[in-house]
Amino acid sequence: MIKLLERYPALTECRADIEKAAELLIETYAGGGKVLCCGNGGSASDSEHIVGELMKGFLLARKVTDERIPEDLRDKLQGSLPAISLPSQTSVSSAFVNDCDPEMVYAQLVYGYAKEHDLLIAISTSGNSKNIVAAARVAKAVGIKVVALTGKKESKLSEIADVCIKAPETETYKVQEYHLPIYHYLCANTEAKFFN
Repeated sequence: MIKLLERYPALTECRADIEKAAELLIETYAGGGKVLCCGNGGSASDSEHIVGELMKGFLLARKVTDERIPEDLRDKLQGSLPAISLPSQTSVSSAFVNDCDPEMVYAQLVYGYAKEHDLLIAISTSGNSKNIVAAARVAKAVGIKVVALTGKKESKLSEIADVCIKAPETETYKVQEYHLPIYHYLCANTEAKFFN
């Protein structure tokens, strides 16, 4: 955390929420859960990025010791923290958007995927994107935790989420510039807990 704040001093005002989010991620994986991520546009790309950092080695070598896997394959695998990027679910998403209600597309995926101990990372620079808010509402209704990444202003997500990390900016691209180091820290911290 110290290094993050040295590089991005403006994030000091978010420190408590970043630390709470880090705790929730660790609780999720310690309990056998997975992470679901969603966002729109650049935040959809951030969802993909987060999943990439969790599902394979990020900063650490993640040696696989699972003896169910043959040794010649085991040496070519990396330890994984299960995560799903909801924007990447194109077949079901496009079918649902076409057949049902576009605002509920991520909510449908949360409803289908969410299990006990899971966590939703909901990303919206405004905090008010209707499909992201709906996903967070369904997550809370089915009993999973929600970490939101938003901009500085209070929002619908900041009211719903268990933890809302409000990047200290209001302009979309500036908010997104802060989201990257925040989730890199969260991923690195989680990786260190389980693979160090």
